[in-house]
Amino acid sequence: MLLLRNLVFYPLFYLGSFLITAASLVAAPFSLAAFRRRVRDWGRWQRWCLRHIIGADVVIEGNYADQPVLYAIKHESFFEAIDAPNLLECPSVFAKQELFAIPGWGRAALAYGLIPVARDKGAKMLMGMIRSAKKMVADGRPLVIFPEGTRVPHGERRPLQAGFAGLYKMLGLPVVPVAVSSGEVYHRWLKKPGTITYRFGETIPPGLPREEVEAKVLDAINALNA
Repeated sequence: MLLLRNLVFYPLFYLGSFLITAASLVAAPFSLAAFRRRVRDWGRWQRWCLRHIIGADVVIEGNYADQPVLYAIKHESFFEAIDAPNLLECPSVFAKQELFAIPGWGRAALAYGLIPVARDKGAKMLMGMIRSAKKMVADGRPLVIFPEGTRVPHGERRPLQAGFAGLYKMLGLPVVPVAVSSGEVYHRWLKKPGTITYRFGETIPPGLPREEVEAKVLDAINALNA
């Protein structure tokens, strides 16, 4: 039964993803609002497929921020990356630069306002990222980062990437850490029934020493590991 559900999930989800991406590119030159709705639709489509085909639900614990913040989200699977525009109101996400080379998707990602991250480009690239991020904040958009830098299997605890502390310092924004348990359900190949939980942690103020903010974020994003 589980295999059958996955055999239905994959073609249906990817067909829908292709159609939604195409629709977003068509809408982009004519209406920014319509374009952003299509991007959000991708996350909604993913949740629909998980709920109705796989049998997986999404639960949200804690509160969203009522001010401009940097959301630091645990990264266990592709689920939370696709879901971010559905979880939050038009977020600007820091994403690996390689992803922007994907035909169609890369163009849509840039138009939506995702921020490319190239870890090996040095200070010049970092300053460009900061400028882009501050522009997004000025437009009233929340920022999202996956501070571990890559997917981490559920239950594992890994150090944060060094670039997180630099962004935190230079942006001067509060941080809201978010734990997520998607790895138990949204495996790379075999999706399983269950519950994906988001847990929003307490807001961390700006200006803390690097060791302190990293420790607070690391503890909070791993709160669902047990």
